[in-house]
Amino acid sequence: MKDINWNEYSLETQAIRAGHRRTHEDEHSMPIFATSSYVFDSAEEAALRFTGQKAGNIYSRFTNPTVNAFQERLALMEKGERCLAFASGMAAIMAVGMGLLKAGDHVVCSRSVFGNTVLMFQNYFGKFGVETDFVELTDLAAWESAIKPNTRFLFLETPSNPLIEIADIERIAAIAHNHGCLLVVDNVFCTPVLQKPLALGADIVVHSATKYIDGQGRCVGGAVVASEELIEKHIYPYLRTGGSTMSPFNAWVFLSGLETLAVRMKAHCDSAFELAKWLEQQPGVAKVHYPGLTSHAQHELARRQQAHFGAVVSFELNGGKEQAWRLIDSTKMLSITANLGDVKTTITHPASTTHGRLAPEVRAAAGIKDGLVRVSVGLENIDDIKNDLLRGLES
Repeated sequence: MKDINWNEYSLETQAIRAGHRRTHEDEHSMPIFATSSYVFDSAEEAALRFTGQKAGNIYSRFTNPTVNAFQERLALMEKGERCLAFASGMAAIMAVGMGLLKAGDHVVCSRSVFGNTVLMFQNYFGKFGVETDFVELTDLAAWESAIKPNTRFLFLETPSNPLIEIADIERIAAIAHNHGCLLVVDNVFCTPVLQKPLALGADIVVHSATKYIDGQGRCVGGAVVASEELIEKHIYPYLRTGGSTMSPFNAWVFLSGLETLAVRMKAHCDSAFELAKWLEQQPGVAKVHYPGLTSHAQHELARRQQAHFGAVVSFELNGGKEQAWRLIDSTKMLSITANLGDVKTTITHPASTTHGRLAPEVRAAAGIKDGLVRVSVGLENIDDIKNDLLRGLES
């Protein structure tokens, strides 16, 4: 195969072609290397590979050609130096924590993150002596004041889940770096098609590949993208030892997902924007959370920081949980599931699903009300999506 510098190509081309090194079989599509181990020509070669003195595959817990292709492709798309793939998005976040933190360290995290991320920092890292303080995502002064001498990194997701708030990545990165800290950004809602946190100053990007990267709700996986130094020194040793490995089959599915990611994200975003504008006009809706709307507090920031406004819309109903559940149950086509990023539109009640394990006061502090409904807008006809929601709104 020709030697190509994929950095010279656009994201759309990288997403389709980068990372695949054609074998002697001359295949056109990336194969699945379904093997747990690899054969060495000699005992000496085995020793050299295990000590890192010679490049090559060792064991599929941490080296596999199909997984390597996915890692290389996503790193290029994120404008990062290196990527590591994991068994899930939560496994990717766990790897960042396990690789960077020790007892006595401190983390500053946004309140507006996925519920399990909160629980991971509070219940599990906290159990081993890591302290976490939670702050308002958009309050720059709060980020600054929460940092301590032992703070290792700041963690956020933008847009946030489920209120679709936007963090100023560039300014929060500057705050982190002024205090000798790293900034970790969960880029799952935007993907590298809409937003590149590393280019805005972030040090580490995490992904749940389960969402838009797959795009069809088939597989679970995650990824970490960062500098070669951070990956090699801190994250890779944890993967090699801890074994939270992405399977070759899942990597192959995600590679296929990346090929269509750019066109899918544009279609998702266009429909989400139209749906958000329509929801603002519905009498039963108290508030719509979508950064494409001029009513959104970070609308101008989203315009500067993102290539489009995203594919998730959340909205509040006046009747609280009872009305939210009635609306959800009245839909016929939409999928009632907490997953997002699918070609099929999904709908959920965050207060009782994705954030249901959080204490009520924690949910309240994060602004997640009982009347909040989240819709991940798929690729069906937008009028069909509206009509299905209308059944619930009229009920």
